[in-house]
Amino acid sequence: MSSPEPRLLYCRCAYAQVLPQDVKDGVLHHLCSAAHPFESVADLCEMSARRDPRLAELASAPLTIIACHPRAVKWLFHAADAPLPDSTEFINLRTLTAPEACQLLPPPA
Repeated sequence: MSSPEPRLLYCRCAYAQVLPQDVKDGVLHHLCSAAHPFESVADLCEMSARRDPRLAELASAPLTIIACHPRAVKWLFHAADAPLPDSTEFINLRTLTAPEACQLLPPPA
């Protein structure tokens, strides 16, 4: 029996707006055009502030998070009582260009 395919979680950073718009748009375009299965959320910060139960569901399976600094994302999940497993992978849109971030995405299934 094989382990489940890691899910991709993409944060639009709609409210905090700390991610460069061109990077967010470029990565989102790539995800859509490459037919990557992914889940998009408006803003992980806002979800954490509301203690959205969806964060616990997301943290329960292998996950690659395309968002902000990994340490910040880990604390957002932790603050919502949804700690991420050590196996969680991160693509940091604060430090990468869109092409660099897209290079780190797993190939579409």
